[in-house]
Amino acid sequence: MKFTRRGALAVLALSTALGAAPHAALAQNAEKPKLTLGVGGKQLLYYLPLTVAERKGYFKDQGLDVEINDFGGGAKSLQALVGGSVDVVTGAYEHTIRMQAKGQDIRAVIELGRFPAITIAVRKDLADKVKSAADFKGLKIGVTAPGSSTALTAQYAMVKAGLKATDAAIIGVGAGASAVAAIKQKQVDLISHLDPVTSKLEADGDIVSLIDTRTEAGTKALFGGSNPAAVLYLKNDFAEKNPVTTQKLVNALMKSLKWLETAKPEDVAALVPEEYLLGDKALYIRAVKNSQESYSRTGIATPDAMKSMYDSLKLLDPELTNSNVDLTKTFIDSFAKKAASGS
Repeated sequence: MKFTRRGALAVLALSTALGAAPHAALAQNAEKPKLTLGVGGKQLLYYLPLTVAERKGYFKDQGLDVEINDFGGGAKSLQALVGGSVDVVTGAYEHTIRMQAKGQDIRAVIELGRFPAITIAVRKDLADKVKSAADFKGLKIGVTAPGSSTALTAQYAMVKAGLKATDAAIIGVGAGASAVAAIKQKQVDLISHLDPVTSKLEADGDIVSLIDTRTEAGTKALFGGSNPAAVLYLKNDFAEKNPVTTQKLVNALMKSLKWLETAKPEDVAALVPEEYLLGDKALYIRAVKNSQESYSRTGIATPDAMKSMYDSLKLLDPELTNSNVDLTKTFIDSFAKKAASGS
């Protein structure tokens, strides 16, 4: 049988996609070495594994040239993927469920965060009146962007407390200094946000936290179980056409997760760009400590965690209440398994 070079490469790519030896992807060139990645609020600790991969050169080590476009909110980066202006996205896992329910085959390939790491807090001057999500009616809630995980978490908390998701105004305040300013200038009454914004406002005495999903206990208190948070997601046909590229992306991010397992918060603060620190390095270090428990240890979302997320979305969104999404189609775990095994 005549075996052409093209045929050999095709077999190698297929064997990688189907779970062949983990070193196979490293031995090959990426089908798409230059690609664009979308993210919604890159400086947030929610997306720290992405920044680690970028700053430590892990993408370059894999032979990839990754251009990162920061859209300031997760819903916007999802729109960019659907519209074709980015190839892949680091964003909230829940978007894969929503898109599958709409018949769009978007899947996660590695879990970066195992807990949402979102804190919902009230302005300190309103703390005597607002004690729980049941008191949010008629208030303004600051989030990274409407439709993003910060917004959905706040709305879920309201629905769980007996309110409607529309009972409070959802206001996009961005991901960094603008979010801090929104509370300090009383543009919003509550904030549903992430570190380092949350830790900054806590340290300054501007907020009182009501719900905190940076820890396993806090996540279970709200959702009843662990919830996948940040993931790398993409269109399934991208993974099928570019299995080596996808594996290399996952390899780089898995290396970030492994580095974060043992890194000191001071190491993280020294690695990230200066603007991430919000002018207070000591506070950023504290924020990293607060968030360290939230990062994935395996890169793989568990079936129970995926179901917990789906159940919460069903409660929140009438469009999903009677949906029947096959959760195995929301997460391709073969890439993360190969990356974890040493590729």
